[in-house]
This record gives sequence, C-alpha cells and structure tokens, in this order.
Amino acid sequence: MNIGQAAQLSGLSSKMIRHYESLGLIKPQGRSSAGYRMFSDFDLSQLKFIHQSRVLGFSLEQIGQLMQLWKQEDRASIDVKMLAELHIKELNAKIESMQQMKQTLEQLIDICPGSEDPNCPILKSLSASR
Repeated sequence: MNIGQAAQLSGLSSKMIRHYESLGLIKPQGRSSAGYRMFSDFDLSQLKFIHQSRVLGFSLEQIGQLMQLWKQEDRASIDVKMLAELHIKELNAKIESMQQMKQTLEQLIDICPGSEDPNCPILKSLSASR
C-alpha cells in the first residue's frame, strides 16, 4: 500500500508518517518502481502501534523503547510495565502542574473586577518578575 492508504488505515497523516520515518521509528520495507514508499501489513501494524501510543501520551523516545520491546519475542513484560508506570508518574506530575495553573488563574479571575477600569490584576501578575 502507498503512504496515503497507510495514513488512512493507521489514523496518522502522511506528514506524520514521514516524520516517524525520519526519526527511525518506522522504515517502510519497499519502494515502488517510481520510488514511492510502499507499506506492508507489518508496517501498518507499527503505524497503528505508534498512533495508539501517541493517543496514550507516550513520548517519541518511549514509543521507540516500547516498539523495541514489542519486536523482541524474548522480552520481559516487567520492562513494558516499568515504562508504563514511569509514564503514569509523568502524567501525574503534568496533571498536578496543570491543576496549579488552573488554581492560580482562578484566583486571578476572582480578584479581577472585569470592569471598564484599566487596572487588571491578571495582566499585572503576568508582567511581574518572579
């Protein structure tokens, strides 16, 4: 199949497939006589794997590690589990950071008069040196 078909079936754009190829996450096995990338069923499986991994928020580095493990028949599932647990810790840290941002913005909104007065605590806070 060509890159357009692979994109449609994997849920990725052709541009992203080329990007993942440039990073070495995927390497289409063949080219047509005109030099176009040709994707096998296994290539499509890899693209779907990458897509689902991105949906779950894994970084490109983590996806590379997961793909290596996926391709190893003698892998230990503990290695995969450890990567997933590390990812959960990273997600929890991001969630905490975003909750703090939300709380700060809510506090600023609460003290903002939202009137015709040009004095704005939100802008004052954003311009303050910390």
